[in-house]
Amino acid sequence: MSPAFSGALSGKELVPISEIGNHPARVEQRTKKVDDGIGGIIDQTVKFPIWFDPVAEGGTPMCEALNRATSVVVDWLTKHPNCFPPIVINISDGESTDGDPLQVAYDLMNLTSSDGAVLLFNLHISSSNHKPIEFPDSENGLPDAHAKLLFNMSSPLPEYMRRMVSQEGVDASYNTRGFVFNADLVSVIRFLDIGTRPSNLR
Repeated sequence: MSPAFSGALSGKELVPISEIGNHPARVEQRTKKVDDGIGGIIDQTVKFPIWFDPVAEGGTPMCEALNRATSVVVDWLTKHPNCFPPIVINISDGESTDGDPLQVAYDLMNLTSSDGAVLLFNLHISSSNHKPIEFPDSENGLPDAHAKLLFNMSSPLPEYMRRMVSQEGVDASYNTRGFVFNADLVSVIRFLDIGTRPSNLR
């Protein structure tokens, strides 16, 4: 397992967003359909930056991934002990192939800065046809053991994030977790936005 970035960022584990924005591995020309302003649709060529290419090697070594994340977070907290607690977002099918990741996840969530505990959010990509579930506050209603595992590995939302999901029309309680099951693309984008929105909204 290694960092996904390629190009100038190859091999780097943690990169400022400004550096990511300025150093795509390549920029492709792609075509998208846009409104022409008079009721029609036209093709428009746009620049599309690429930072990494997907790689599949079989299996889901979730324990290894979370241990890697823990190492990165420990290093960050050593250098920045008074920061807003780091947020780790795990995107997975939930089927860990290298052991039970629950304790590793708890170890990660028990790390703290002076401002609070590290947050671990999980986005469960499932092949089932079960309806999407966003930000549940209980494992009741989750369709399988993998979804329940990832729910129990997810941090409760801090108060300011509960306010944010409430503004998005999602009922939120003190037990609401940073967990989404089988989400469509819009829900995925919303989940990532809430998980990475600036902490000054607290």
